[in-house]
Amino acid sequence: MISTLLVVQIILAIAIVIAVLLQKSSSMGLGAYSGSNESMFGAKGPASFLAKATFTLAILFIANTLAMGYFYNQDKNQSVTDGISTSTSVPVTAENNDTKK
Repeated sequence: MISTLLVVQIILAIAIVIAVLLQKSSSMGLGAYSGSNESMFGAKGPASFLAKATFTLAILFIANTLAMGYFYNQDKNQSVTDGISTSTSVPVTAENNDTKK
């Protein structure tokens, strides 16, 4: 399940990057390469469509991240601190015993 969500996460990340780069900006980004897309999306052009698509992709990305975290933590039954050894390698001497009292 986690591996499937990881693949979806990678696809969503790539889709968000593309959606952001296609949006119109001062330097045009990748929007300059999409030439005829303005007539396809209506009179306003792709601005509102790409903004909504970016917002939707971002919400899906966040939901997928939360789902991955939830399912990953379901597999873990113990904490990282459970594996820490509490024994010490410092030898106990008479001086150390006196200071503890």
